[in-house]
Amino acid sequence: MAATLTASMKLLKPKEIERVFELLAEANPAPATELESLNVYTLLVAVVLSAQMTDRGVNRATGPLFAIVSTPEAMLALGEEGLKGYIKSVNLYPTKARHIIALSRILVDRFGGKVPGTRDELESLPGVGRKTANVMLNVAFGQTTMPVDTHLMRLAPRAGLSAGTKPREMEDDLLRMVRARFLRVSHQLLLLHGRYVCTAYNPKCDTCCIASLCPKNGVAD
Repeated sequence: MAATLTASMKLLKPKEIERVFELLAEANPAPATELESLNVYTLLVAVVLSAQMTDRGVNRATGPLFAIVSTPEAMLALGEEGLKGYIKSVNLYPTKARHIIALSRILVDRFGGKVPGTRDELESLPGVGRKTANVMLNVAFGQTTMPVDTHLMRLAPRAGLSAGTKPREMEDDLLRMVRARFLRVSHQLLLLHGRYVCTAYNPKCDTCCIASLCPKNGVAD
């Protein structure tokens, strides 16, 4: 059965949270995004496409696309209808195609064809909200941000890392509680653990590296 939360769920103490990340880092010493990209621009395209999609599904679509498109100029030359032909397997592809063409135009006109590296500039682009901006700032620009996706929304409360019920609450909790030495990679550590171990259904508690620290009242048999 799926692991569930209880109203009295225990939150871990700071030392316990530090140990959680030590164990996660030992189990996965080089965590990285599973979205495939060629450069910062194609990473942005992949992240925009990843909303309500699996990384694997995005990669199937972007493999052929990135074989011919690696810059905003090339994307504009392809055009919206051309882009749709490559990404029609992606959820919400008409809207995403419109956003990608629009943001590509802005990158060319306002940013010299380069993806900007500040939150305000990123969030000014069509289809780029706080989570996408956080991913770009973290993965492409090495900043200590905390993108909160469905995996983190499930895992963080279940593991006693945050009581937040909204993405921004959880983001602020985790940024405050995670020690500086883990902040750069903490998002990827949690995301990958949630994707492959602490899954929504039938979490692999018997092989989980942080099982000894996980609040027992946060997991249903």
